[in-house]
Amino acid sequence: MPENDRAFPTLSTPRLLLRAPTPEDTAAFGGILSIPEVIRFSNWPDAPGKSVAERTMRWMRKAYPTGKGCAWMIEDRESRTLAGAIRFNWFVKKSKCGEIGYELHPDFWGKGLMSEAAAAVAVCGHQFFGLNRIEAWTLPGNPGSDRVLEKAGFRYEGTLRQKAWFKGGYHDFRMFGRLASDHVL
Repeated sequence: MPENDRAFPTLSTPRLLLRAPTPEDTAAFGGILSIPEVIRFSNWPDAPGKSVAERTMRWMRKAYPTGKGCAWMIEDRESRTLAGAIRFNWFVKKSKCGEIGYELHPDFWGKGLMSEAAAAVAVCGHQFFGLNRIEAWTLPGNPGSDRVLEKAGFRYEGTLRQKAWFKGGYHDFRMFGRLASDHVL
């Protein structure tokens, strides 16, 4: 996607506010990444540390203005607490494709909040960014994240065997996709 001069797409759902990241979010986001259960089924390094959180927050703040992606902080409307983050990790302009990734603090698990956030981001991807296809992956053994994606309108499309190397080994990716034509927007 080209560099972006449009206003940041703040998103609102019944229970969440998805807003642009700020430098003030770094400590809370780093705290979320420091929870082993949050990063267990991800390509985040084990015990990512402060420098990883700072570097990631810098990337998330630059993703939208540069047109390389878009990141939102997930804020619980009722408590105004930072619950997590969700983002388009990349866009492929020619293919009109993007990939989402997300993290959520365990205090907010099991309430359907991430599915709510993922559905809002997917609609934004199709309508605001003009994406035809949105992808996401999960690791085997993470049925909670599989359900998040399915509830947000993604379809399981198959497993890419040994797709990536991280945390000392190869990992299979369970691939999910959502097409603009899958849903009436």
